[in-house]
Amino acid sequence: MQLNQKPMKCIKFLFLFLFFSFLSIAQNNTSANRIKVDGVSAVIGDYVILDSDIDKTLVEMKSQGISTKGITRCQLLGKLMEDKLYAHHAIQDSLEFSVEEIYSSVDQIIDNFTQQLGSIEKVLEFYNKEDESTFRQEIFEINKIQKLSSIMQSQIVEDVEVTPEEVRIFFESIPKNELPTFGTELEISQIVIEPEVSEVEKERVINQLKTFREDVLERGSSFASKAILYSQDPGSRATGGKYTLHRKRPRMVKEFRDEAFSLEEGEISQPFKTDFGWHILKVDKIRGQEVDARHILLTPKIEASQLQEAKTKLDTLRNRLINEEISFKDAALELSDEKETKYNGGVLINPQTGDMRFELTNLDPVLYSQIRNLKDGEISLPIVEEERSGLKKYKILKVSNRFDEHVADYSQDYSRIKSLALKEKQLNLIKDWMLEKIESTYVNVNSESRLCNFTNNWLKK
Repeated sequence: MQLNQKPMKCIKFLFLFLFFSFLSIAQNNTSANRIKVDGVSAVIGDYVILDSDIDKTLVEMKSQGISTKGITRCQLLGKLMEDKLYAHHAIQDSLEFSVEEIYSSVDQIIDNFTQQLGSIEKVLEFYNKEDESTFRQEIFEINKIQKLSSIMQSQIVEDVEVTPEEVRIFFESIPKNELPTFGTELEISQIVIEPEVSEVEKERVINQLKTFREDVLERGSSFASKAILYSQDPGSRATGGKYTLHRKRPRMVKEFRDEAFSLEEGEISQPFKTDFGWHILKVDKIRGQEVDARHILLTPKIEASQLQEAKTKLDTLRNRLINEEISFKDAALELSDEKETKYNGGVLINPQTGDMRFELTNLDPVLYSQIRNLKDGEISLPIVEEERSGLKKYKILKVSNRFDEHVADYSQDYSRIKSLALKEKQLNLIKDWMLEKIESTYVNVNSESRLCNFTNNWLKK
């Protein structure tokens, strides 16, 4: 689904996670006397950073074959201090976060470790941990710090925007010989045909969801348990169908968001449809702009004959396009079942940049494999695509425009330049925040670490 939280699947990614964050988290301590205890590198607000935190990070990096060349203890300490400063002020500002979501992340990480190494016993042996409970608590604390740091940074830049004038000034401030070079970019269009679902099958799915709803409301069944047992959304099934939504940071399809933000706590929706199938949704908690919701997704079964019918329909359309009986733009508007693209001529939107260009070197591997042999303007044969939920559909693709590698041009690359200008403005705001908070926060760095040449003014000189 585009209910997008992909679980970590490979051990390499988990090792990178360890590189940045697999540290023993010391207990909070505000006592000035603790500053003198051996092994304390720094204290940031309520957080203590031990020498061993840095040692363990370096050991983990080396044990996993990650090069430590050029990475100094001072740099690692500086990164840890930044994380603790964000986390400290997230708590001071009473920023809310979901403990359940962190526990779910811990479960996911442990499951991935176990899957890669074979058993929990091997995981504990590999990471030299005495028991699973202690190991889980360490990972929980790591994730908690990361979550607090993340939401604090998001809070700082939440309302930052750039005006066209600011974008122009930003671009003109870049020396000509330092203008960025953008790689080859493609504009890709598609038309999607979904198989027809029979009325009988649609009624079966809707009635099953209604039964689940009644079981929860009238017979006291657990919504989360129902989601684990029956939901066809692999991205949330293991966590009982849970997602956290934020009004200002949309990450779900519109129909899903509309339902989530229209319900009261404890309320369960009637069955509703999205491009992924049929859902029911329950709101667990409303926290200001955030909503913790659970859902159950059921995808209607598609008969082979219905799938073939969709392919035949797309074959016929493709021939009409090749014979120039209809334009791709008009065909998308008239016939495509994909609401996100049909109203702009079938052109795909890059989820990373928000514009209509895809840099060739950063193209999704699946999409790249589908268009790599297409000439500009050529229309692909019908391609069957299966969602993670199991929903199948057919599509045709076209490389509708190509932009060769070039030095940044203001008019041609405005959206990319705007993104760079926004990022610079956000970074400057974070730097200003960091400078202000370091001055107003209790910071103590031990004598040895005071020899470090920190990027930030931790020594308050």
